[in-house]
Amino acid sequence: MQDLIQQPFKAPENERPKNYEFIGYHLMASYWGCQYEALNNEKTLIIAMKSAVEASGATLLNYIKHAFPQRGVTLVMLLAESHSSIHTYPEHGACFVDLFTCGRSCSSEEFSKSLQSYLKPEKVDSQVLVRR
Repeated sequence: MQDLIQQPFKAPENERPKNYEFIGYHLMASYWGCQYEALNNEKTLIIAMKSAVEASGATLLNYIKHAFPQRGVTLVMLLAESHSSIHTYPEHGACFVDLFTCGRSCSSEEFSKSLQSYLKPEKVDSQVLVRR
């Protein structure tokens, strides 16, 4: 039984990247008063999220999406630095937005600014958590 218990992996000191810092920034935002069509159009929302990821300086690896039958879209983007997501509620003119990036090279401010230029929210409530 003891053989089945896995120990956490820790790379040998000489195999760890130089200048690596274990830190991340997690943007969590709610946008209200957004345009219905912008929140409900899967194709343009994907383009807007890709643009926001690019504006942040992150690297898009892949994404998955789901458009709900009546209204709303969930979109999750896998980034080299971690992930971003959006969950839209067109009937409320609102959405939840998330961007988590590891390291210090990406900008959640630029991500949010880019996404807001597409969604045109009347109100934004956001916070950035530093994760260590």
